Amino acid sequence: MLSAGCGSTAEESGTQTTEAQEAGPRIGIVFDSFVIERWERDRDIFTSTAQELGADVLVGNANGDPQEQKKVIQHMIDNRVDVLVIIAIDGAELVQSVADAHKDGIKVISYDRIIENADTDLYITFDNYKVGTYMAQAINEALPDGGTYMELCGSPTDHNVDMVQEGFDKAIADNLTMIDSMSCTNWDDTEAFDYFTNHAEDLTEADAFMCGNDAIAGQAVRALAERRLAGQKVVTGQDADLASCQRIAEGTQTMTIYKPIERLAGQAARIAVEMAEGKAPDTQETISDGTYEVPYIAIDPIAVTKDSLDGVIIQSGFHNREDVYLHVGDAGSTESAETGESTE
Repeated sequence: MLSAGCGSTAEESGTQTTEAQEAGPRIGIVFDSFVIERWERDRDIFTSTAQELGADVLVGNANGDPQEQKKVIQHMIDNRVDVLVIIAIDGAELVQSVADAHKDGIKVISYDRIIENADTDLYITFDNYKVGTYMAQAINEALPDGGTYMELCGSPTDHNVDMVQEGFDKAIADNLTMIDSMSCTNWDDTEAFDYFTNHAEDLTEADAFMCGNDAIAGQAVRALAERRLAGQKVVTGQDADLASCQRIAEGTQTMTIYKPIERLAGQAARIAVEMAEGKAPDTQETISDGTYEVPYIAIDPIAVTKDSLDGVIIQSGFHNREDVYLHVGDAGSTESAETGESTE
C-alpha cells in the first residue's frame, strides 16, 4: 500500500500510487502496519514536517507482512527515493533490502526499530531500556512487600522488545517472582487473551502484568474483568493509547509510557530531508546493530500514572480531557491549584 504527497497530507490509496509534483527530495517511509494506534500519529507528523521542508513523501504500509514490506521497499527504490525510513516488521529480514538501497545511493533510517546487521545510516527511537525500567519501577512501587508477575511481551522479532526486557530485568525488585512469560507474534494482542483463556490460574495468581504495549495491556484487563479482578492487579503498558489512558483514569491499568511522537517523527523527518541534501545526522552516539556501529538518537519516554495523567497527557494535548475521562464522569473534573478554575 502506497501513497504520495507534496504540500498536502498523504492519503491512503490501496495499491495505487498517487503521482505528486517533484518539488524537492523524495522521502519514502515504510510502516509495518497501522494496527497499532500510534503509527498513524507518526505518519501524519512525519509527512507534514517533511512536506513543510519541501519534500515529496511516499508512505508505504506492509500490513504486517515481512515479504510485503520487502516489496514495498523495492518499489520505493525503483521510484528513486533519496532516503528510506523503515519501521521494520522483522529487523533481521531486511539486510538485503538495505544493501539494495545503499547500492542505489539511497540513505536508510531505522525508525523506532533497528534493522540488524545492515549498517543503516541512522537509528532513531525512544529509549527502550528506560521503558522497561519504568515498567519495573511501577510494579516495584505497587508491590513493596513482594509478589508475583507475568510478562506479556511484544513481537519476538522486534529488537526493541529485547531492550525493554533488559531494562525491566535490571530494575525489577528481588522480592518479585515471575510466574510465566509469553510473546505476541507480530504484536498480535489477541494472543495474550487467548493465553489467559488457557492459563486462567496464572491470571488469578499473578499480582502484576508487564505488558509489551497498551493493546496487550487491554487484553490483560479484559481477561481480568471477566473474572471481576480488573483494578485489583498491577498492569503496565506503553504508547499512551487513548484506551489505556481511559483505563488509567478508571483504575484498571496502573501505568503507561508516553512517547512524545512529535519529537521522534518531527526530528526523523528533518534529518531525512537533511540526509537527502547530503548532510550527516547530528549525533555523536552510536549503537551496535549486531555487526556495525550505527549513528543513534534516543528520545526519553515519560512514565504516566493516574497522578500524572493530567500533567503529561492532557497538558501536552496528546489526548483531550473529555476523551480520557469519558467513562469516569465528574472524576475527571479537577481544580487548578494555581488558578482555582475548573480544567474541564
